[in-house]
Amino acid sequence: MASRRCTYSCETMAQTLEWMNAIAEFIRPYRAILDAHVVNFFKERLWELVDEQWMDCLRKESVANLLKLPSSCTQDYWPASLKLFLYDLRSLVLPREQELLDKISPNLHVSSLSTVLSQGMNLKKKHEVEILSAVVSSIVHESGAGKIIDVGSGQGYLAQALSFHYQLPVIAIDASLHHANVTNARAERIKKHYSAKFAGSPHFKIPQTVTCHILSSEALTALSSASLRENNTKESAERSSTSDRGDCGIPEIDIAEGKSLSNLYGNSFLVLAGLHACGDLSVNMLRTFVDCKQVRAIVGVGCCYNLLSEDCLERAGGSCGFPISNAAKLSSLILGKNARDLACQSAERWRTLTEDAALQNFDVHAFRAAFQLVLDKYHPTILVSSPSIGRQGKTIRRQQCRRLRESQTSREDDIRGFSSELGKSSHNLASGCQDGQNSNKYFLFEEFCKSGLSRLGCVFSEDMDLLGIWNHAQSYSELIGPFWSLRAALGPLVETYILLDRLLFLQEQGNSIEASLFPIFNPTLSPRNMAIIARRK
Repeated sequence: MASRRCTYSCETMAQTLEWMNAIAEFIRPYRAILDAHVVNFFKERLWELVDEQWMDCLRKESVANLLKLPSSCTQDYWPASLKLFLYDLRSLVLPREQELLDKISPNLHVSSLSTVLSQGMNLKKKHEVEILSAVVSSIVHESGAGKIIDVGSGQGYLAQALSFHYQLPVIAIDASLHHANVTNARAERIKKHYSAKFAGSPHFKIPQTVTCHILSSEALTALSSASLRENNTKESAERSSTSDRGDCGIPEIDIAEGKSLSNLYGNSFLVLAGLHACGDLSVNMLRTFVDCKQVRAIVGVGCCYNLLSEDCLERAGGSCGFPISNAAKLSSLILGKNARDLACQSAERWRTLTEDAALQNFDVHAFRAAFQLVLDKYHPTILVSSPSIGRQGKTIRRQQCRRLRESQTSREDDIRGFSSELGKSSHNLASGCQDGQNSNKYFLFEEFCKSGLSRLGCVFSEDMDLLGIWNHAQSYSELIGPFWSLRAALGPLVETYILLDRLLFLQEQGNSIEASLFPIFNPTLSPRNMAIIARRK
């Protein structure tokens, strides 16, 4: 059964608010599922949060169909109430299919980056930089801006594409001095290539790098509204290069310490750009655009919603990352960290998972949830601190995949140790064999527990009844896949609400600002593909 397309609009402030209110109303009955965390699956019997008829249906479903659940895809034979839930959910989610970019600007043209400029980029990054640099370049020319500030520039890929490929002046801002050094070194290599290739045109624009912590929109506004003469900027860099800080000529400026950043970037109008500006940084960009009249436009793609500060939870007063619109602040809806974590899920990535990879993911979730039972029984005091045991899941999956590949070309029987058990488990999952699978999974779980306890500084004891805990958990482990797939379907809805909140914040500023949400990337390559594009009229 095909899922319904979104039937809402966000072209006007009233329409956006109507959409957000509909999402808030839809979410409320499923609050407990949003707040759930995988580590508590067995401890809190989370499967009981789901309608019993739904769970009975989904526990028998194929892995292939479970992987389509986050996209709100249904099957004809599912319960009518489950189909209606997914049908209505899908109607509330922002469409993520990549749009034709000429809708942003009729003169917009995306061109491929040279091999020199794209060196070091993976396919995803190259796709993002090629498109976003073209969008930003088009908006710069339309707005008459003289400079671009690349906020959260990382290793400078976007800034260098704008500088070398489009010959635009860019200031690359990042909190990491290492990133700034990498950006500068990479820019010098690119400059040498272009200088040799175009000997008659020796002048190439190179991104100016600034290392600073953007802890507030006020700090970014101070950066953006500066107006010092060009020679003062050069003097500042020269003073920095002779210091003992090892800055390599990059002035490190800590806004939190209140050091002046004013008058740094000349008097021209600006465009703010951000490629996956993390957490509150995307929100600070929006506030800066509103507060600083020198900023003529903004093109921002956000990410890491889990790192957003949220009103009533992480701060008592002050500016928070969510919500930022006045209307959302008046709403009683609070997301919380688990829901914001869920907003980072990608329905497209779920659909492209192989069945083996999905089963391995479900197993790792089961190990972690069963490990929580171990902590609850033998180390209950440590649970108060919400312990993190690191990225064991990814390590296990990598080892599983490696052993699976080896098992397809080798039948050696003398492989021993943890890696061997991972390989046997993966081979069993891939082949569908059931003999010995449960015991192999227990060995994996035992190693998982030993590693987790070690990471937490806890002592493993042979007296721990790990087998008893695993046997108890194993009887419900088949429910993890259905539960987590169904919960993941709410992720795109939470992300939609966060993005609409940002759009509504801009729409609340009045008719002087034109703002829109636009899916500029291929969502399979780049799941966080929704750009907020705003211009001053």
